[in-house]
Amino acid sequence: MYMSLPVTDTAAGTAARQVDTLIIGSGFAGLGAAIRLTRAGKDFLVLERGNEVGGTWRDNTYPGAACDVPSNLYSYSFALNPDWTRSFSPQPEIQRYISSVADKYDVRRRTVFGCDVLGARWNTATFRWDVHTTTGDFSAKILVSAVGALCEPSLPDIPGIEGFEGEIFHSARWNHEADLTGKRVAVIGTGASAIQIVPAIAGRVEHLDVYQRTAPWVLPRADREYTTVEHLAFKYVPGAQRLSRALQYLTRETQVVGLAKAPIFMKPLEFAARRHLRRQISDPELRRKVTPNFRIGCKRMLISNNYFPALARPNVDVITDGIAEVRADSVVARDGTVRKVDAIVVATGFHVTDSPTFAGIVGKNGRSLAEVFDETGMQGYKGSAVAGFPNLFFLVGPNTGLGHTSMVYMIESQLNYVVDAIDTLDRHRIGTIEVRQEFQDEYNRKLQDALKNSVWNNGGCASWYLDKHGNNTTLWPGFTFEFRRLTKNFDLEAYRGVAAADLTPAVAATVAEQTEESEQSTGKAAVR
Repeated sequence: MYMSLPVTDTAAGTAARQVDTLIIGSGFAGLGAAIRLTRAGKDFLVLERGNEVGGTWRDNTYPGAACDVPSNLYSYSFALNPDWTRSFSPQPEIQRYISSVADKYDVRRRTVFGCDVLGARWNTATFRWDVHTTTGDFSAKILVSAVGALCEPSLPDIPGIEGFEGEIFHSARWNHEADLTGKRVAVIGTGASAIQIVPAIAGRVEHLDVYQRTAPWVLPRADREYTTVEHLAFKYVPGAQRLSRALQYLTRETQVVGLAKAPIFMKPLEFAARRHLRRQISDPELRRKVTPNFRIGCKRMLISNNYFPALARPNVDVITDGIAEVRADSVVARDGTVRKVDAIVVATGFHVTDSPTFAGIVGKNGRSLAEVFDETGMQGYKGSAVAGFPNLFFLVGPNTGLGHTSMVYMIESQLNYVVDAIDTLDRHRIGTIEVRQEFQDEYNRKLQDALKNSVWNNGGCASWYLDKHGNNTTLWPGFTFEFRRLTKNFDLEAYRGVAAADLTPAVAATVAEQTEESEQSTGKAAVR
Protein backbone atom coordinates (compact mmCIF):
# COMPACT_ATOMS: atom_id res chain seq x y z
CA MET A 1 0.00 0.00 0.00
CA TYR A 2 1.53 3.25 -1.11
CA MET A 3 -1.38 5.68 -1.15
CA SER A 4 -2.09 7.92 1.84
CA LEU A 5 -5.58 8.09 3.28
CA PRO A 6 -7.88 10.90 2.13
CA VAL A 7 -7.78 14.33 3.71
CA THR A 8 -10.07 14.53 6.75
CA ASP A 9 -10.66 16.89 9.64
CA THR A 10 -8.62 16.70 12.84
CA ALA A 11 -10.05 17.26 16.31
CA ALA A 12 -9.01 20.90 16.03
CA GLY A 13 -11.15 21.26 12.92
CA THR A 14 -8.35 21.81 10.44
CA ALA A 15 -7.90 19.75 7.32
CA ALA A 16 -4.98 17.37 7.60
CA ARG A 17 -3.55 14.75 5.31
CA GLN A 18 -3.77 11.33 6.94
CA VAL A 19 -0.80 8.97 6.70
CA ASP A 20 0.39 5.97 8.70
CA THR A 21 4.02 7.09 9.12
CA LEU A 22 5.63 10.50 8.70
CA ILE A 23 9.40 10.74 8.37
CA ILE A 24 11.00 14.13 9.05
CA GLY A 25 14.17 14.61 7.01
CA SER A 26 15.72 13.00 3.93
CA GLY A 27 19.39 12.65 4.80
CA PHE A 28 21.02 9.24 5.20
CA ALA A 29 18.63 8.36 8.05
CA GLY A 30 15.36 9.55 6.53
CA LEU A 31 16.18 8.19 3.09
CA GLY A 32 17.11 4.84 4.61
CA ALA A 33 13.82 4.73 6.52
CA ALA A 34 11.86 5.51 3.35
CA ILE A 35 13.60 2.70 1.48
CA ARG A 36 13.03 0.17 4.24
CA LEU A 37 9.35 1.11 4.62
CA THR A 38 8.87 0.94 0.85
CA ARG A 39 10.27 -2.60 0.88
CA ALA A 40 7.94 -3.49 3.76
CA GLY A 41 4.92 -2.14 1.85
CA LYS A 42 4.08 0.49 4.47
CA ASP A 43 2.21 3.74 3.98
CA PHE A 44 4.48 6.72 4.65
CA LEU A 45 5.53 10.21 3.60
CA VAL A 46 8.84 12.04 3.97
CA LEU A 47 8.73 15.71 4.93
CA GLU A 48 11.82 17.61 3.76
CA ARG A 49 12.38 21.32 4.31
CA GLY A 50 14.91 21.53 1.48
CA ASN A 51 14.33 21.11 -2.23
CA GLU A 52 16.46 17.98 -2.54
CA VAL A 53 17.43 14.93 -0.52
CA GLY A 54 20.79 14.77 1.23
CA GLY A 55 20.47 16.45 4.62
CA THR A 56 23.81 17.68 5.92
CA TRP A 57 25.55 16.75 2.65
CA ARG A 58 23.10 18.91 0.73
CA ASP A 59 23.53 21.86 3.08
CA ASN A 60 27.29 21.81 3.74
CA THR A 61 28.74 23.02 0.46
CA TYR A 62 31.65 25.06 1.85
CA PRO A 63 35.02 24.96 0.05
CA GLY A 64 36.91 21.77 0.85
CA ALA A 65 33.90 19.91 2.28
CA ALA A 66 34.61 16.18 2.43
CA CYS A 67 33.99 13.12 4.58
CA ASP A 68 36.41 11.93 7.26
CA VAL A 69 35.18 8.32 7.01
CA PRO A 70 36.42 6.06 4.17
CA SER A 71 34.14 6.11 1.14
CA ASN A 72 33.45 2.37 1.13
CA LEU A 73 32.18 2.62 4.71
CA TYR A 74 30.16 5.77 4.15
CA SER A 75 27.36 4.18 2.15
CA TYR A 76 24.39 1.90 2.65
CA SER A 77 25.20 -1.79 2.87
CA PHE A 78 22.44 -2.45 0.35
CA ALA A 79 23.67 0.19 -2.11
CA LEU A 80 27.45 0.06 -2.38
CA ASN A 81 28.99 2.56 -4.77
CA PRO A 82 31.75 1.17 -7.02
CA ASP A 83 32.25 4.60 -8.59
CA TRP A 84 33.82 6.43 -5.64
CA THR A 85 36.79 8.33 -7.09
CA ARG A 86 38.74 8.62 -3.85
CA SER A 87 39.25 6.77 -0.58
CA PHE A 88 37.71 9.79 1.22
CA SER A 89 34.92 11.34 -0.79
CA PRO A 90 34.31 15.08 -1.30
CA GLN A 91 30.88 16.57 -0.60
CA PRO A 92 29.64 16.78 -4.21
CA GLU A 93 30.34 13.09 -4.71
CA ILE A 94 28.50 12.08 -1.54
CA GLN A 95 25.52 14.22 -2.48
CA ARG A 96 25.41 12.63 -5.94
CA TYR A 97 25.48 9.21 -4.30
CA ILE A 98 22.56 10.05 -1.99
CA SER A 99 20.60 11.49 -4.89
CA SER A 100 21.24 8.39 -7.01
CA VAL A 101 19.98 6.13 -4.22
CA ALA A 102 16.82 8.21 -3.95
CA ASP A 103 16.31 7.75 -7.68
CA LYS A 104 17.06 4.03 -7.60
CA TYR A 105 14.46 3.37 -4.91
CA ASP A 106 11.93 5.92 -6.24
CA VAL A 107 11.75 7.83 -2.95
CA ARG A 108 11.06 11.31 -4.31
CA ARG A 109 7.44 10.56 -5.16
CA ARG A 110 6.87 9.82 -1.47
CA THR A 111 8.60 13.06 -0.37
CA VAL A 112 7.12 16.50 0.19
CA PHE A 113 9.91 18.98 -0.56
CA GLY A 114 9.99 22.55 0.70
CA CYS A 115 8.05 21.36 3.73
CA ASP A 116 9.38 22.80 6.99
CA VAL A 117 7.92 21.13 10.08
CA LEU A 118 6.82 23.85 12.49
CA GLY A 119 5.56 21.59 15.25
CA ALA A 120 4.28 18.13 16.13
CA ARG A 121 1.89 17.38 19.00
CA TRP A 122 0.53 14.07 20.27
CA ASN A 123 -3.26 14.22 20.16
CA THR A 124 -4.69 12.32 23.16
CA ALA A 125 -8.16 12.32 21.59
CA THR A 126 -7.21 10.80 18.25
CA PHE A 127 -4.07 8.93 19.39
CA ARG A 128 -2.15 10.37 16.46
CA TRP A 129 0.52 12.98 15.82
CA ASP A 130 -0.77 16.34 14.60
CA VAL A 131 2.04 17.78 12.50
CA HIS A 132 1.95 21.43 11.42
CA THR A 133 4.12 22.41 8.45
CA THR A 134 4.65 25.26 6.02
CA THR A 135 2.80 23.28 3.36
CA GLY A 136 -0.19 22.21 5.44
CA ASP A 137 -1.15 19.90 8.29
CA PHE A 138 -0.65 16.16 8.58
CA SER A 139 -1.99 13.51 10.92
CA ALA A 140 0.16 10.43 11.47
CA LYS A 141 -0.10 7.27 13.50
CA ILE A 142 3.70 7.11 13.75
CA LEU A 143 6.26 9.91 13.63
CA VAL A 144 9.91 9.20 12.77
CA SER A 145 12.40 11.99 13.48
CA ALA A 146 15.36 11.74 11.10
CA VAL A 147 16.49 15.35 11.31
CA GLY A 148 20.04 14.41 12.29
CA ALA A 149 22.38 15.85 14.90
CA LEU A 150 24.21 18.21 12.54
CA CYS A 151 21.30 20.13 11.04
CA GLU A 152 20.86 23.24 13.21
CA PRO A 153 23.89 25.59 13.07
CA SER A 154 25.16 26.92 16.38
CA LEU A 155 25.96 30.63 16.28
CA PRO A 156 28.44 32.18 18.73
CA ASP A 157 27.18 34.59 21.38
CA ILE A 158 29.64 37.42 20.71
CA PRO A 159 28.81 41.05 21.58
CA GLY A 160 28.28 43.17 18.47
CA ILE A 161 28.31 40.33 15.94
CA GLU A 162 24.86 41.27 14.67
CA GLY A 163 26.21 44.72 13.71
CA PHE A 164 29.01 43.46 11.47
CA GLU A 165 28.66 45.16 8.08
CA GLY A 166 30.71 42.77 5.95
CA GLU A 167 29.87 39.28 4.72
CA ILE A 168 29.09 36.86 7.56
CA PHE A 169 27.74 33.33 7.30
CA HIS A 170 27.89 29.92 8.97
CA SER A 171 29.91 27.15 7.33
CA ALA A 172 26.71 25.12 6.89
CA ARG A 173 25.04 28.04 5.09
CA TRP A 174 27.92 29.05 2.84
CA ASN A 175 27.26 32.12 0.72
CA HIS A 176 28.69 31.22 -2.69
CA GLU A 177 27.90 34.70 -3.99
CA ALA A 178 30.41 36.18 -1.55
CA ASP A 179 33.78 36.36 -3.29
CA LEU A 180 36.52 36.13 -0.65
CA THR A 181 39.35 36.64 -3.13
CA GLY A 182 41.70 39.35 -1.92
CA LYS A 183 39.62 39.94 1.23
CA ARG A 184 40.57 40.00 4.89
CA VAL A 185 38.72 37.06 6.40
CA ALA A 186 38.18 35.74 9.93
CA VAL A 187 37.29 32.09 10.56
CA ILE A 188 35.80 31.48 14.00
CA GLY A 189 36.34 27.89 15.12
CA THR A 190 38.81 25.08 14.53
CA GLY A 191 36.55 22.05 14.29
CA ALA A 192 35.91 19.55 11.50
CA SER A 193 34.51 22.13 9.07
CA ALA A 194 37.11 24.80 9.80
CA ILE A 195 40.10 22.55 9.13
CA GLN A 196 38.71 21.92 5.65
CA ILE A 197 37.71 25.55 4.96
CA VAL A 198 41.01 27.16 6.05
CA PRO A 199 43.24 25.34 3.49
CA ALA A 200 40.64 25.85 0.77
CA ILE A 201 40.56 29.66 1.08
CA ALA A 202 43.96 30.57 2.57
CA GLY A 203 45.64 30.82 -0.81
CA ARG A 204 43.18 33.30 -2.30
CA VAL A 205 42.41 35.68 0.54
CA GLU A 206 44.59 38.66 1.37
CA HIS A 207 44.78 37.74 5.02
CA LEU A 208 43.17 35.06 7.19
CA ASP A 209 42.68 35.16 10.96
CA VAL A 210 41.81 31.80 12.52
CA TYR A 211 40.22 32.21 15.95
CA GLN A 212 40.99 29.11 17.96
CA ARG A 213 39.43 28.37 21.32
CA THR A 214 40.76 24.83 21.59
CA ALA A 215 43.46 23.22 19.45
CA PRO A 216 42.20 19.98 17.88
CA TRP A 217 44.09 16.73 17.48
CA VAL A 218 44.80 16.30 13.77
CA LEU A 219 45.84 13.00 12.18
CA PRO A 220 47.18 12.39 8.66
CA ARG A 221 44.50 11.90 6.02
CA ALA A 222 45.18 8.70 4.08
CA ASP A 223 43.38 10.02 1.03
CA ARG A 224 44.15 8.95 -2.52
CA GLU A 225 42.48 8.32 -5.86
CA TYR A 226 41.24 4.81 -6.51
CA THR A 227 43.12 3.09 -9.30
CA THR A 228 41.55 1.69 -12.45
CA VAL A 229 42.21 -1.82 -11.17
CA GLU A 230 40.35 -1.07 -7.95
CA HIS A 231 37.40 0.39 -9.83
CA LEU A 232 37.21 -2.69 -12.05
CA ALA A 233 37.42 -4.96 -9.01
CA PHE A 234 34.69 -3.06 -7.18
CA LYS A 235 32.42 -3.32 -10.23
CA TYR A 236 33.08 -6.81 -11.53
CA VAL A 237 34.73 -8.98 -8.87
CA PRO A 238 32.07 -10.43 -6.56
CA GLY A 239 32.68 -9.47 -2.95
CA ALA A 240 35.72 -7.25 -3.62
CA GLN A 241 34.17 -4.03 -2.43
CA ARG A 242 32.49 -5.72 0.51
CA LEU A 243 35.84 -7.16 1.55
CA SER A 244 37.42 -3.69 1.38
CA ARG A 245 34.52 -2.33 3.42
CA ALA A 246 34.82 -5.10 6.02
CA LEU A 247 38.57 -4.55 6.49
CA GLN A 248 38.06 -0.81 6.92
CA TYR A 249 35.26 -1.46 9.41
CA LEU A 250 37.33 -3.86 11.52
CA THR A 251 40.38 -1.57 11.49
CA ARG A 252 38.37 1.37 12.76
CA GLU A 253 36.50 -0.72 15.31
CA THR A 254 39.76 -1.40 17.15
CA GLN A 255 39.77 2.28 18.21
CA VAL A 256 36.81 1.55 20.51
CA VAL A 257 39.19 -0.11 22.99
CA GLY A 258 41.04 3.15 23.53
CA LEU A 259 38.08 5.50 23.19
CA ALA A 260 35.53 3.75 25.37
CA LYS A 261 37.35 1.14 27.46
CA ALA A 262 40.95 2.10 28.33
CA PRO A 263 42.24 5.51 27.10
CA ILE A 264 45.85 4.34 27.53
CA PHE A 265 45.42 2.54 24.22
CA MET A 266 45.00 5.90 22.47
CA LYS A 267 48.75 6.55 22.90
CA PRO A 268 49.71 5.25 19.42
CA LEU A 269 47.25 7.64 17.79
CA GLU A 270 48.51 10.50 19.95
CA PHE A 271 52.08 9.70 18.89
CA ALA A 272 51.01 9.75 15.23
CA ALA A 273 49.24 13.10 15.69
CA ARG A 274 52.23 14.69 17.44
CA ARG A 275 54.56 13.44 14.73
CA HIS A 276 52.22 14.83 12.07
CA LEU A 277 52.26 18.23 13.79
CA ARG A 278 56.06 18.31 14.15
CA ARG A 279 56.57 17.43 10.50
CA GLN A 280 54.22 20.09 9.18
CA ILE A 281 54.89 23.05 11.49
CA SER A 282 58.46 24.11 12.22
CA ASP A 283 57.80 27.44 13.96
CA PRO A 284 57.96 26.75 17.73
CA GLU A 285 55.44 29.45 18.69
CA LEU A 286 52.85 28.32 16.16
CA ARG A 287 53.47 24.70 17.13
CA ARG A 288 52.81 25.61 20.76
CA LYS A 289 49.54 27.32 19.85
CA VAL A 290 48.16 24.36 17.91
CA THR A 291 49.23 21.62 20.32
CA PRO A 292 46.17 20.26 22.18
CA ASN A 293 46.09 20.24 25.99
CA PHE A 294 43.79 17.24 26.38
CA ARG A 295 43.85 13.54 25.57
CA ILE A 296 43.36 12.56 21.98
CA GLY A 297 39.81 11.36 21.36
CA CYS A 298 38.24 13.49 24.08
CA LYS A 299 37.00 15.78 21.32
CA ARG A 300 36.42 14.68 17.76
CA MET A 301 39.64 13.55 16.10
CA LEU A 302 40.23 15.36 12.81
CA ILE A 303 42.14 14.32 9.71
CA SER A 304 43.95 16.64 7.32
CA ASN A 305 47.17 16.87 5.34
CA ASN A 306 46.87 20.56 4.48
CA TYR A 307 45.48 22.28 7.59
CA PHE A 308 48.81 22.79 9.37
CA PRO A 309 50.63 23.96 6.20
CA ALA A 310 47.80 26.49 5.70
CA LEU A 311 48.28 27.83 9.24
CA ALA A 312 52.00 28.24 8.53
CA ARG A 313 51.37 30.50 5.54
CA PRO A 314 52.63 34.12 5.96
CA ASN A 315 49.12 35.53 5.38
CA VAL A 316 47.51 33.40 8.12
CA ASP A 317 47.43 34.12 11.85
CA VAL A 318 46.16 31.82 14.59
CA ILE A 319 44.48 33.87 17.35
CA THR A 320 44.14 32.19 20.74
CA ASP A 321 43.24 35.21 22.91
CA GLY A 322 39.51 34.82 22.38
CA ILE A 323 37.03 37.34 20.98
CA ALA A 324 35.83 40.25 23.10
CA GLU A 325 33.51 41.79 20.52
CA VAL A 326 32.79 42.26 16.85
CA ARG A 327 32.53 45.74 15.40
CA ALA A 328 31.18 46.92 12.05
CA ASP A 329 34.46 46.22 10.27
CA SER A 330 36.67 44.37 12.72
CA VAL A 331 37.10 41.70 15.36
CA VAL A 332 38.43 42.70 18.77
CA ALA A 333 40.38 40.10 20.74
CA ARG A 334 40.30 39.88 24.52
CA ASP A 335 43.80 41.36 24.70
CA GLY A 336 42.45 44.51 23.00
CA THR A 337 43.92 43.89 19.56
CA VAL A 338 41.66 45.16 16.77
CA ARG A 339 41.86 43.28 13.46
CA LYS A 340 40.09 44.66 10.39
CA VAL A 341 38.10 42.09 8.42
CA ASP A 342 35.88 42.13 5.34
CA ALA A 343 34.18 38.80 5.99
CA ILE A 344 33.56 36.38 8.87
CA VAL A 345 33.06 32.64 8.47
CA VAL A 346 31.39 31.11 11.51
CA ALA A 347 32.47 27.48 11.87
CA THR A 348 31.17 26.86 15.38
CA GLY A 349 29.32 23.60 14.89
CA PHE A 350 25.72 22.66 15.56
CA HIS A 351 23.07 22.38 18.25
CA VAL A 352 23.26 18.72 19.19
CA THR A 353 22.08 18.25 22.79
CA ASP A 354 19.92 21.39 22.60
CA SER A 355 18.49 21.24 19.09
CA PRO A 356 15.76 23.86 18.43
CA THR A 357 13.70 21.06 16.89
CA PHE A 358 13.11 19.62 20.38
CA ALA A 359 10.90 22.56 21.35
CA GLY A 360 8.41 21.77 18.59
CA ILE A 361 7.73 18.13 19.51
CA VAL A 362 5.12 17.91 22.30
CA GLY A 363 4.25 14.60 23.97
CA LYS A 364 1.15 13.27 25.61
CA ASN A 365 1.59 15.21 28.86
CA GLY A 366 1.79 18.52 27.03
CA ARG A 367 5.54 18.77 27.55
CA SER A 368 8.00 19.27 24.73
CA LEU A 369 11.17 17.27 24.19
CA ALA A 370 13.09 20.44 25.02
CA GLU A 371 11.42 20.66 28.44
CA VAL A 372 12.00 16.98 29.19
CA PHE A 373 15.63 17.05 28.05
CA ASP A 374 16.27 20.25 29.98
CA GLU A 375 15.43 18.40 33.19
CA THR A 376 16.90 14.98 32.53
CA GLY A 377 19.35 15.46 29.70
CA MET A 378 18.91 13.98 26.23
CA GLN A 379 17.90 10.50 27.33
CA GLY A 380 16.20 7.86 25.25
CA TYR A 381 15.84 4.11 24.91
CA LYS A 382 18.17 2.44 22.41
CA GLY A 383 18.49 5.84 20.76
CA SER A 384 15.03 5.29 19.30
CA ALA A 385 12.28 6.14 21.78
CA VAL A 386 11.55 8.52 24.66
CA ALA A 387 9.09 7.92 27.51
CA GLY A 388 6.07 10.21 27.32
CA PHE A 389 6.14 10.37 23.52
CA PRO A 390 4.00 7.54 22.10
CA ASN A 391 4.56 6.27 18.58
CA LEU A 392 7.60 8.52 18.15
CA PHE A 393 10.86 7.03 16.92
CA PHE A 394 14.25 8.64 16.47
CA LEU A 395 17.01 7.90 14.01
CA VAL A 396 20.42 9.18 15.16
CA GLY A 397 18.85 9.68 18.58
CA PRO A 398 20.47 9.94 22.04
CA ASN A 399 23.75 8.05 22.51
CA THR A 400 24.01 6.78 18.95
CA GLY A 401 26.89 9.02 17.83
CA LEU A 402 30.37 7.71 17.09
CA GLY A 403 33.91 8.98 17.40
CA HIS A 404 35.63 6.53 15.10
CA THR A 405 33.58 5.13 12.21
CA SER A 406 30.57 5.51 9.92
CA MET A 407 27.22 6.70 11.26
CA VAL A 408 25.56 4.91 8.36
CA TYR A 409 26.23 1.62 10.17
CA MET A 410 24.40 2.91 13.26
CA ILE A 411 21.56 4.27 11.13
CA GLU A 412 21.02 0.89 9.50
CA SER A 413 21.03 -0.73 12.95
CA GLN A 414 18.31 1.65 14.12
CA LEU A 415 16.33 1.03 10.95
CA ASN A 416 16.20 -2.66 11.84
CA TYR A 417 14.66 -1.72 15.20
CA VAL A 418 12.23 0.96 14.03
CA VAL A 419 10.92 -0.92 11.00
CA ASP A 420 10.42 -4.03 13.14
CA ALA A 421 8.55 -1.84 15.67
CA ILE A 422 6.21 -0.54 12.98
CA ASP A 423 5.68 -4.05 11.66
CA THR A 424 4.96 -5.26 15.22
CA LEU A 425 2.28 -2.61 15.67
CA ASP A 426 0.61 -3.64 12.43
CA ARG A 427 0.96 -7.37 13.01
CA HIS A 428 -0.51 -7.30 16.54
CA ARG A 429 -2.99 -4.51 15.81
CA ILE A 430 -1.51 -2.24 18.44
CA GLY A 431 -2.63 1.37 18.20
CA THR A 432 -0.04 3.06 20.41
CA ILE A 433 3.16 2.09 22.15
CA GLU A 434 5.37 4.00 24.54
CA VAL A 435 8.64 2.94 26.12
CA ARG A 436 8.28 2.33 29.84
CA GLN A 437 10.06 4.89 31.99
CA GLU A 438 11.68 2.21 34.13
CA PHE A 439 13.21 0.53 31.06
CA GLN A 440 14.51 3.84 29.80
CA ASP A 441 15.98 4.75 33.18
CA GLU A 442 17.76 1.42 33.54
CA TYR A 443 19.08 1.62 29.97
CA ASN A 444 20.56 5.07 30.61
CA ARG A 445 22.02 4.04 33.96
CA LYS A 446 23.95 1.30 32.19
CA LEU A 447 24.98 3.68 29.41
CA GLN A 448 26.45 6.25 31.77
CA ASP A 449 28.16 3.52 33.77
CA ALA A 450 29.77 2.21 30.58
CA LEU A 451 30.95 5.73 29.71
CA LYS A 452 32.66 6.38 33.06
CA ASN A 453 36.07 5.16 31.92
CA SER A 454 35.88 6.55 28.38
CA VAL A 455 38.27 9.19 27.05
CA TRP A 456 35.23 11.34 26.24
CA ASN A 457 34.43 11.64 29.94
CA ASN A 458 38.00 11.67 31.28
CA GLY A 459 40.11 13.27 28.58
CA GLY A 460 40.30 16.73 30.13
CA CYS A 461 38.30 18.61 27.51
CA ALA A 462 34.97 20.38 27.20
CA SER A 463 33.00 19.07 24.24
CA TRP A 464 29.51 18.97 22.78
CA TYR A 465 29.47 15.28 23.69
CA LEU A 466 28.51 16.25 27.25
CA ASP A 467 25.29 18.01 28.26
CA LYS A 468 24.81 20.58 31.00
CA HIS A 469 24.27 17.79 33.53
CA GLY A 470 27.73 16.40 32.79
CA ASN A 471 26.36 13.29 31.10
CA ASN A 472 27.52 12.00 27.75
CA THR A 473 24.21 11.81 25.88
CA THR A 474 25.57 11.72 22.34
CA LEU A 475 28.01 8.80 21.95
CA TRP A 476 27.63 5.04 21.96
CA PRO A 477 30.00 3.56 24.59
CA GLY A 478 31.00 0.35 22.86
CA PHE A 479 31.54 -1.55 19.66
CA THR A 480 29.06 -0.81 16.92
CA PHE A 481 28.33 -4.49 16.39
CA GLU A 482 27.05 -4.54 19.99
CA PHE A 483 24.54 -1.84 19.08
CA ARG A 484 23.61 -3.80 15.95
CA ARG A 485 22.87 -6.84 18.11
CA LEU A 486 20.91 -4.73 20.63
CA THR A 487 18.65 -3.31 17.93
CA LYS A 488 18.25 -6.40 15.79
CA ASN A 489 14.65 -6.90 16.91
CA PHE A 490 12.01 -4.71 18.51
CA ASP A 491 11.55 -5.63 22.18
CA LEU A 492 7.83 -5.22 22.80
CA GLU A 493 8.22 -6.09 26.49
CA ALA A 494 9.94 -2.74 27.11
CA TYR A 495 6.82 -0.85 26.02
CA ARG A 496 3.27 -0.30 27.19
CA GLY A 497 0.63 -0.21 24.52
CA VAL A 498 -3.02 0.17 23.67
CA ALA A 499 -4.79 -2.10 21.22
CA ALA A 500 -6.08 -0.42 18.08
CA ALA A 501 -9.65 -1.50 18.89
CA ASP A 502 -9.55 0.45 22.16
CA LEU A 503 -8.43 3.76 20.66
CA THR A 504 -11.51 5.79 21.46
CA PRO A 505 -11.88 9.17 23.17
CA ALA A 506 -13.41 7.35 26.15
CA VAL A 507 -10.04 5.94 27.15
CA ALA A 508 -7.99 9.01 26.27
CA ALA A 509 -7.81 10.31 29.83
CA THR A 510 -6.69 6.95 31.16
CA VAL A 511 -3.96 6.62 28.57
CA ALA A 512 -2.73 10.16 29.27
CA GLU A 513 -2.09 9.21 32.90
CA GLN A 514 -0.10 6.07 32.18
CA THR A 515 3.31 7.71 31.82
CA GLU A 516 3.80 8.15 35.56
CA GLU A 517 2.48 4.70 36.49
CA SER A 518 4.83 1.87 37.38
CA GLU A 519 3.34 -1.30 36.03
CA GLN A 520 4.68 -4.72 36.81
CA SER A 521 6.52 -6.16 33.81
CA THR A 522 5.16 -9.56 32.81
CA GLY A 523 7.61 -10.11 30.01
CA LYS A 524 5.12 -8.71 27.51
CA ALA A 525 3.83 -5.23 26.78
CA ALA A 526 0.65 -4.20 28.55
CA VAL A 527 -1.61 -4.25 25.51
CA ARG A 528 -5.15 -3.41 26.51
